[in-house]
Amino acid sequence: MTILQIEIEDSRPVEAHCDDSFLNVALADGRVLRAPLWWYPRLAKASDAARGVVELSPLGVHWPQIDEDISVASMLRGQKAPGAAADKIGCVSG
Repeated sequence: MTILQIEIEDSRPVEAHCDDSFLNVALADGRVLRAPLWWYPRLAKASDAARGVVELSPLGVHWPQIDEDISVASMLRGQKAPGAAADKIGCVSG
């Protein structure tokens, strides 16, 4: 069994933004995480303005106007939000 150990300082987010299809999170160690926006229905349905108001913490990203929190650890695990499905918001997965 392999254990993934995350160094909090190295894996803290330093920038986060959404484009039309993806959530992009840059980490302090230079990695960039990218996940399909449909994985996070609240973000996918929110306005660009609401998605633009982002708060970073050592463990993840928070959008106060949307009441959405996404941890770096969940992105690294490839964990979608509960109930996330591409067809529910008009996206095509694949």
